[in-house]
Amino acid sequence: MCECCEDCSKEDGALPTLPLGHRMRQQKNMSVFPDKGPANTENAVRLAIEAARQHNIGHIVVASNTGSTARLFLEEAKNRHIVCVTHACGFRAPGEMEISREERALLQARGVDVLTTTHVLSGAERGLSRRFQGIGPVEVMARTLYMLGQGAKVCVEIAVMALDAGLIPYGEDIVAVGGTGRGADSVLILAPSHASSILETRIRAIVCKPWDC
Repeated sequence: MCECCEDCSKEDGALPTLPLGHRMRQQKNMSVFPDKGPANTENAVRLAIEAARQHNIGHIVVASNTGSTARLFLEEAKNRHIVCVTHACGFRAPGEMEISREERALLQARGVDVLTTTHVLSGAERGLSRRFQGIGPVEVMARTLYMLGQGAKVCVEIAVMALDAGLIPYGEDIVAVGGTGRGADSVLILAPSHASSILETRIRAIVCKPWDC
């Protein structure tokens, strides 16, 4: 039964009757990659662009630590707003920035917004769990999303980060692109909410993900 339609159950094989104002959205079948990782990057990028075009979505948020994955969206940046979300400064080593100034400048010159900020699903809470052991609710949320794969978790995270930074509009569906370690292997369509109301985030569709995630 559809969440928003109480009387859409099928009877005698008949199609459900949708109430006035209800608009059925059709998404192509979810693509499943046999393995996770950067080998799926080009296909994930292609599927992300196709999904944005199919659903007339104007914003694509992509995780790209060095800028290499974001570069694959430069041609699409002529038609859509692209946001590149990098690792936070210090993610790999204290004070270390993974994306170079030159790469940041190149992306920005082509109309891509580049965001480097604290990771919303770890951040300060991870610092506390490392020091005192245990796990907090934000990290539980992150690990729960891992059931769909690291890339799907990243998609949710970067969408919320981009919204909190004011780089995408509130209340609109966006396409998010994430990966496992490097590159891209997961694409979601979602309507993110702010970190302060993160449980209001709505995942609309899984465009692609790895089978073994």
